[in-house]
Formats: sequence, C-alpha cells, structure tokens
Amino acid sequence: ENQWISERIWGKTARPPLVSQRIHELAGYLKSTLYEFVRQFDISLLILENALSIPMHIPLGAALTEYLAETEMPAIAHHHDFYWERSRFLITAVDDYLEMAFPPRGGGNYLQHAVINQSAREELAWRKGVPATLIPNVLDFEHPPPPVDPYASDVRTAIGLGPDDVMILQPTRVVPRKGIEYAIQLVQMLGDPKYKLVVSHEAGDEGFEYRNRLLDLAQEEGVDLRFVATRIGHTRHYDSEGNKIYTLWDLYPHADLVTYLSLYEGFGNAFLEAVYFRVPIFVNRYSIFIRDIEPKGFRVPAMDGFLTRQVVEEVRRLLEDRDYRQKIVDHNYAVASRFYSYGVLRRKLCALIANVKGQE
Repeated sequence: ENQWISERIWGKTARPPLVSQRIHELAGYLKSTLYEFVRQFDISLLILENALSIPMHIPLGAALTEYLAETEMPAIAHHHDFYWERSRFLITAVDDYLEMAFPPRGGGNYLQHAVINQSAREELAWRKGVPATLIPNVLDFEHPPPPVDPYASDVRTAIGLGPDDVMILQPTRVVPRKGIEYAIQLVQMLGDPKYKLVVSHEAGDEGFEYRNRLLDLAQEEGVDLRFVATRIGHTRHYDSEGNKIYTLWDLYPHADLVTYLSLYEGFGNAFLEAVYFRVPIFVNRYSIFIRDIEPKGFRVPAMDGFLTRQVVEEVRRLLEDRDYRQKIVDHNYAVASRFYSYGVLRRKLCALIANVKGQE
C-alpha cells in the first residue's frame, strides 16, 4: 500500500484525490493501531527513529503526528536524515504532509527532537523553528570488542585472501557518494599487489552502473577489487550451499585499513566502527567530519577531495609500521571513548527524558 502511494507522490507536483484518500485511510488505520499498541503494552514514552524525519512512509508520519497531538504522549523524535537532504524528495505532491509531519512544528514539551550532527540542528531550527538536542552516534567503547571467535577465524580465507595479503576494507554500500573510486586510486598508488580492496556491501537498488564503473576502473588500474556482499549478512548463518555468512563486524578485526572516502555522510558509523575495532582509517574530509568529528582530536590520514603522494605515504606508514599503527589506533579509541561512548548517550538521553516528562 505504501509503495503504491510513494509511486504517485514523488517526482510530481499534484496528486489525484484517490491518493489523498488512500493516505488518509492508511494513516487512520495506523493511528488506531498506535492507540491499541500503547494501551496493550502500557507505553509511557515513544522514541521515534527517523519516522518523522525522512518521508519514506507518509501515512505513518501523519499517524504519529496526529496521535501525539491528540494524546500529548511524551515522545523523542530521533532524526538521522531529513527530506531536504535528499534530491529524490525535492519534487513532490505532498508538501502539505512534509510541512505537517516531517517533522511536526508543534509538540510543546511533550515532543523533544534529537539530531546526529550540528548542521542538522541548525537546518531544523531554520526551516521549522524547532530546537533539537545533538546526540551523535555512539558505540560501547566502555567494553572493547571480544577476540575473534572460531566462527569468524577463517574470514580472510573465505573471501580469497592469502596470509601475506593486506586487506583494505571499504565497509559501505556501493553508491557514488561513498567515493570508492578514491580507494581504488589509493591501492594503485600504494603500488604492491599484496594490497587487496574489499567492499563489504552491494549496490542494492541504486548504483549498479557505479559498481560496473568501479570494476572497469580497478581493471584499468591493476587493482584487486573484491565485492564480498554475498558472504556478508545481518546475522551469522549458512547459505543454501553451506557457505558461512558473516556479519560486517566479523570483517573489521581482519582488516588492515578502513577506507572511508565519502563525499557526504550524515555522521559516519563506519568511522566509529573502525575506531572501535582499532583499525586505522583513511578518510575524505566530508563536511560533517570537518565540523563534528575532526575537532575531537582523532589522528587519521585525510584527503580533501583528491589524493596526494604525501597522504598515500602516511597510509603506507600505518600499514607497514606496526608500533606506529598501534599508537594511532589506541589514541583514537581513547578519543572515541570520551566523545562517542554509551556514557555520552546515557547523559543526553536522561536529560531529554526529563524534559519530555516534565521532570526536574
């Protein structure tokens, strides 16, 4: 039902009455289920993850907004992406719903907003007049990851790497904004066949042309590029042919370097994950990194939209000087523990809950 609606509201400037009717009907149904859900499970606080941020489901956003207006149920809207950040949502037949619910302007004290970067907080205030608390993405830096267990001990062999190969991991989907062509260029400039570029995810429904272009580029540059998405899943299991399926977190301990060369990111989960697993990182200085992450004091080789010989040599030192590498990853872990740990989340979330529940 939602797919049917979405096909008729994006890339258009007017919607037929039937589409409006279907939106109203589905929103009404979802709102009634919200009432039942809250009653059945005795819910006293809702935390809305991106549901009032990016308009993937217009009826759900409308239902949530109406439910909150009718009940004044305490709620925290956690925003990761806004519609104005995505070109696919610029031409639309649902401006009224975007204004109403993504996110709603009202809410008084019963609706608190949280965003993941400073730019989003400023944009939200400018566009909607809505204040928000900045809560960055976090990981459990208070508890380091466990050692590699027997299940994941053969990851390198499973993806075809030899004992002397150096694994350079690109832990992202294959979409143009991830800048994977720069990772290929990096491996080419390192100039040794032992360096293998491993991409963890597939393109999905976007970017197959980009994937093919990357394969062509890697061939032209003599770079060993491996897409291993068929061996990576959300959970560990065996596929129909008896092959192990690993998680992304099974890959990190085996990586020698993580490349994170995105042109744009809302924050940067892969950056934190690499720090958590004490893997050195090579980054492109995307805007959120420059403003929100870099000032914290991380030590990472970084490029400004293009590769230089100097930064390639910095990467080479990280890969070849074991003592230097350990010093860098330990420093980065300590920085992340201070700014991006669960302790940070606990403090900020407690303050938000106190605000939304009217507690001192």
